[in-house]
Amino acid sequence: MSASFAAPAWAADEASSLLHPMFDDHVVLQRDRPVRVYGTAPAGETVRVEFAGRRARARAGDDGRWEAQLPALAAGGPHALVVSAGGRTQRVSDVLVGDVWLCSGQSNMELQVWRALDARAEIAGAGNDRIRLLTVPQVSDVVPRAEFSEAVEWQPVNPDTVREFSAACYFYARELQKHVDVPMGLIDASWGGSRIQAWTSGGALRTLGDYDAELGVLGRYADDAVAAVGDWGTLWQDWWSAREGVEADDRPWGADEASGAWRAAPEQLGAWERWGVPELADFNGMVWYRTTVELDAAQAAQGATLVLGPADEIDMTWVNGRGVGSTYGAGSGREYALPAGLLRAGANTIVVNVLDTYRDGGLAGPASAHALRLADGSRVPLDGGWRYRVVPPELGTPPRAPWQSAAGLSTLYNGMIAPIGRYGLRGALWYQGESNTFEHDRYAGLLRALRSDWRSRFGDDLPLLVVQLANYGAAPTAPTESDWASLREAQRAVAAEDRNTGLAVTIDIGDRYDIHPTNKQELGRRLARVARHVVYGESLPPSGPVPASTSRDGDAVVVRFDDVGDGLVAYGAEGPIGFELCGDAPGSCRYAQASIRSDRVTLQAPGAATATRVRYCWADSPVCTLFDGAGLPAGPFERPVTP
Repeated sequence: MSASFAAPAWAADEASSLLHPMFDDHVVLQRDRPVRVYGTAPAGETVRVEFAGRRARARAGDDGRWEAQLPALAAGGPHALVVSAGGRTQRVSDVLVGDVWLCSGQSNMELQVWRALDARAEIAGAGNDRIRLLTVPQVSDVVPRAEFSEAVEWQPVNPDTVREFSAACYFYARELQKHVDVPMGLIDASWGGSRIQAWTSGGALRTLGDYDAELGVLGRYADDAVAAVGDWGTLWQDWWSAREGVEADDRPWGADEASGAWRAAPEQLGAWERWGVPELADFNGMVWYRTTVELDAAQAAQGATLVLGPADEIDMTWVNGRGVGSTYGAGSGREYALPAGLLRAGANTIVVNVLDTYRDGGLAGPASAHALRLADGSRVPLDGGWRYRVVPPELGTPPRAPWQSAAGLSTLYNGMIAPIGRYGLRGALWYQGESNTFEHDRYAGLLRALRSDWRSRFGDDLPLLVVQLANYGAAPTAPTESDWASLREAQRAVAAEDRNTGLAVTIDIGDRYDIHPTNKQELGRRLARVARHVVYGESLPPSGPVPASTSRDGDAVVVRFDDVGDGLVAYGAEGPIGFELCGDAPGSCRYAQASIRSDRVTLQAPGAATATRVRYCWADSPVCTLFDGAGLPAGPFERPVTP
């Protein structure tokens, strides 16, 4: 995949901007380091930059792009930024110098202030000219964009501007400013339901070695989408055929129903949970749909587009055995251009695989909402009756088309991170992972790749503050395996290995019934505490007690903790709960009785003398009661027992 940008057309008129859209009235520039200023001008033109008594020059390249560098400045302002080239001058007013933060991730970062705890009072009381907000438009792309898809603007905090802004990002800056008294610039680039792969550049993903085939398809998609979709269909089919338990002749996308138990679907289609089929009443997974449509020779000879209603949440679609489209997103219909010659006179087979991972799933109805739209403007409804087949969950989760917006490869990096340019940042906040729990074993490598990727763009020492996944779901009644716990462990391990990465533990401030906990104020306080330690060098414990060692002591196991503020305490009982002692075999974990002494927790359970692992808070929504005297929780972990 190419990492180059298409050069924009530049016209020497009053509408042309010399500066990149990041540089606008009310902007905040990063203090205490050289300031990069960039934009576009006529090729070869000399560009002069003036700011706070400093001056710099640059020359626009053949593509019209220029970049100048100003000396480092202390926090302060307001100042004016003036840029001129030829007879054109642009002035940016009310510029502050302070600390700039990129806030990114999925829905828990996107969640707006109006949805947060005590929102009415928070919005009414918002007013801070020294915190400035910029929201990146939600756009995905298959190649990196040089600029945003629509206008952006920096806005000082007030009740009108803060309402729709990221609550986690805003409450973080508000808390941090109590301890670091400088202007704060906040850039929110987030998208609900997004996977980490979408936020990572194609080049960085290639270093992992797991995505070469998909990235190859993505590169072809930029030039010939119809051909690339066919290639992707072949890769998807290869994935299916390689599944354990799939028969060699089981090709559901084909022209017949030779394999599998196909049944008649309701005429109205819609969410399969409401079909009255017990197997689907609470089903998250894949369901195949198929139908046929008769065409005469004149119809088959025309160009055509397959029109489908919304599919919740991901479809992979074939016509006559060829892949024609795949889209992520539950709210919109699908339109797939069909390659010439694919349709034929007589029966044509349409097959749609729908993957749902959360609540209502399926292909929306009624059946008449789906059709072939022919080049002559006529419409052939797909109302001849749909059939369906349920896929056993143990087959796993299929690959997602690399061009999909929030679930693709590099799509949000291209559409939302690349357009920021090489803007000066103090650090980045990352709250994401819920959409990757099914592949927790890959997450540590993906998080490292994202961290390195963003540092290559924004600075080699860019601090990254990671929010560990909060508790969500039913509380456990016995030790269990947990994808969510495994992903939290990956987040913990990646943060622990790098001095410029911090972890905010949130295992006690989630919501068992809501994947979007509203207490973003406490999240902001914890992130600010992590920043004070990781970014500003304060000596306070950043995020609560962390395990330092696990060792055997006779028939017991002792866990020693570091970063303990004012001693260890257990809430609601004499000793903490949530600890497990485990052997090597799956299913060998047992809850342990725990007692506190100083900075140590002693664990006892049947078989403790042969335990090889300690786990704590190991469930989707664990009950954990170990804190320190500062009110910070010990985070989830798994560690081997040393002799």
